[in-house]
Amino acid sequence: MSNGCSILARVAQLSFYSAEANSPRPADLAGLLCGSGQVASFGGTAARVSVVVDESWRARALVAELAARRVDADVGLAEDGRPLVRTPFRCDLIGLVPAWTRDAAKTVPAGLTLDGAALRLWALAAGGWRDAGYRLGLDPTARDGYESLGGALARCGLPSRLLDDRDEGPGLRISGRRRLARLAELVGTRPAGVPESQWPVPTGAHRCARGGPSVLIK
Repeated sequence: MSNGCSILARVAQLSFYSAEANSPRPADLAGLLCGSGQVASFGGTAARVSVVVDESWRARALVAELAARRVDADVGLAEDGRPLVRTPFRCDLIGLVPAWTRDAAKTVPAGLTLDGAALRLWALAAGGWRDAGYRLGLDPTARDGYESLGGALARCGLPSRLLDDRDEGPGLRISGRRRLARLAELVGTRPAGVPESQWPVPTGAHRCARGGPSVLIK
């Protein structure tokens, strides 16, 4: 196959897994758990997902994205004063509990597969530009899962290198023109209310404000 045909095949494959190629569904909330999101169960029949974010625009955007998945969510305040987005307990979220918890602690599922919809929620909750790359925030309390998350990114065409900054915490930063183009394709168009400086685009020219945990993809 010629190089041009190979590129077209890769684009077609990425489009198939992009956030806009499939109908939104509650299972997409796994993207929140890739960052600092938490899942809790009630009676073994229902579950609730919550995530603390750094900016109010993130909370508003997440509420809108969850509504598109027919999942209601409210916004409160975490103990440290940051916005807290939380769903009610729902039966259709219970599958996240055995996948993302082990011995009552958060874990990352072995062989995790990410698609554009999950990446879209991850980016909304904890994504932003850093040093000509795009960072995806990680949960500083779930360090055992970083390798699995890096593997999941690699399987969707975004191989990564883990960073652990003393001030910003752990994370994954995506850089390189082709990989940023892949990320932009997967997460889809920028949601209303999200600053341009905080959403993936096919170039690493953006500079962003200092923020939380991240992953480096070269």
